[in-house]
Amino acid sequence: MLTQEEILEIRGLLESAVNPLFYFDNDQDGLSSYLLLKRFIGKGNGVPVKTSPLDMNYFRRVNEFDPDIVFILDQPTVSIEFFKALEERGQKVVWIDHHEIDLETIPSWIKYYNPLYNKMHENNPVTFLCYQITNRKEDSWIAIAGCIADKYVPNYYSEFLKDYPDLGIVSNDAFEIFYNSSIGKISRMMGAGLKDRTTNVIAMIRFLISAKSPYEVLEEKRENKTMHKRFNSIDSKFKKLISKAKENISGEKVLFFQYSGETSMSADIANKLSYLYPDKYIIVAFIRGARVNLSIRGKNSREVSAKAISEFPLSTSGGHKDAVGAQLNSDEVLKFVENFKKLI
Repeated sequence: MLTQEEILEIRGLLESAVNPLFYFDNDQDGLSSYLLLKRFIGKGNGVPVKTSPLDMNYFRRVNEFDPDIVFILDQPTVSIEFFKALEERGQKVVWIDHHEIDLETIPSWIKYYNPLYNKMHENNPVTFLCYQITNRKEDSWIAIAGCIADKYVPNYYSEFLKDYPDLGIVSNDAFEIFYNSSIGKISRMMGAGLKDRTTNVIAMIRFLISAKSPYEVLEEKRENKTMHKRFNSIDSKFKKLISKAKENISGEKVLFFQYSGETSMSADIANKLSYLYPDKYIIVAFIRGARVNLSIRGKNSREVSAKAISEFPLSTSGGHKDAVGAQLNSDEVLKFVENFKKLI
């Protein structure tokens, strides 16, 4: 959680902003964080970030929108070059995150907020933090959608159930809510929509900014027809891939599944498999060209993955303690899996 002092400070920065620019991670936690802040102040522009780190490829948006303040939401890493370019502009920057990071790498002029490093010492999704800041009960459905996608059930979920008993289920398991309820469907629709082409992503975000209730999202109509179409398409492919992944089930502690295609769903597949098989380590590889994206789930998987991937010089790995993203060359995948199995 953010401290009360931090909440008031960030809220004050939001309310004083004339033309804010929001960079947010390209998943439900990032999107929901942006939606909460945008709906709170009713101004500014948002840019989903599809790569890590947030780098100079995204700096043109600063020149395009000329913001008075930049908010960075749910981004684990930002390039030094990006920060230097912002500093040269004299740009005010607020960074709200929940990933572990070396604090010494953050420039002193950045306003950085992360409950892992305040007196709370908690790892809450950024959506949860942004809802602390905005505290608009009418947006609780957005807050729930963002939190459960990050495997977190917030303390106000019971209040949400009182307001929307038909949208949720009584459970303390975030993924059970995510996969088996209507609010979970909304969250999954948001995730699928972010995988669409840019014009459709922008249309979805505009619709969600203006939506008065979660029922508007669930009801297919002209304003969200593309969003529904994308979800149905992605969900169909997702279910087929999950069925294929289940064919790899064995007595081994590691479930490894690799696939290819036009759309990366490795994180979504890894999450569903970890929900179905909580006692297994999950490694999902999305192969597209010479590079492979890995999504890894399991106890202490960040530590294990870092060791397993260390011999590959062009690889990257990082994330949360039990949920990791990594990238390496396609000819290194099987060796990585072998290393991983040996380590556990």
